[in-house]
Amino acid sequence: MPTRLDSVVVDADDPSALAAFWADALGWTVTFEAPDEVAVEAEGAPRWGEGGPPALVFGPVGDPKIGKNRVHLDLGSKDMEDHRGLVGRLLDRGARPADIGQGDVPWVVLADPEDNEFCVLQPRNEYRDGPAVAAVVLDCADPVGLAPFWSDATGWPVLARREGLVGLRHPTAPATWLELLSVVEPKRGKNRLHIDVAPYPADDHAAEVGRLERAGARRIDIGQGDVTWVVLSDPEGNELCVLSPR
Repeated sequence: MPTRLDSVVVDADDPSALAAFWADALGWTVTFEAPDEVAVEAEGAPRWGEGGPPALVFGPVGDPKIGKNRVHLDLGSKDMEDHRGLVGRLLDRGARPADIGQGDVPWVVLADPEDNEFCVLQPRNEYRDGPAVAAVVLDCADPVGLAPFWSDATGWPVLARREGLVGLRHPTAPATWLELLSVVEPKRGKNRLHIDVAPYPADDHAAEVGRLERAGARRIDIGQGDVTWVVLSDPEGNELCVLSPR
């Protein structure tokens, strides 16, 4: 069986404070807290790979942010009143407007208290039935070329395709989308947000890592040391981790 999506991991100067912001922003719950990791989840929802939203996991990393993040969250809204209210509430709780050259678009770009960009989308049919995190967006040079790898990594089909964007989603459930977005800016340094995938409980961890390597991933060293997961990069160099089976 393929690996499945598990979580989005966020490098943070202050994991507890940033997790508290996102728990409040999404109406989710801090479900685990330790000095080296804080997790925020939508309690009662399926895991991301099973048709729900991703867990957000915050870890202490002191490296400075370099330019715009290559992975960001898109938040959905039910209607325009909900959209305006959500933007206002986020600004009141510590977000700030961000200008990344977006121009006149049907979403608002904000940054969280540690300057991680995210978007609050106006209502769209493709996100209307989904969770609070409508999409996890990964910047890349070639969405069409990268999509087969991420389909292998997630077990999800491509369900949306428009100019400059390819969207993958659970085939039957209203999960958070994984969207590959074309950008011209090159990757600079380690991504501050990355995606974790995991094999199913009965699957072999090493075999799944090998399968992803054959699909175009490569092993990388980001200083992780002796850990229970394997750090890979996708064919365009974006980091991802393969967790132990679960």
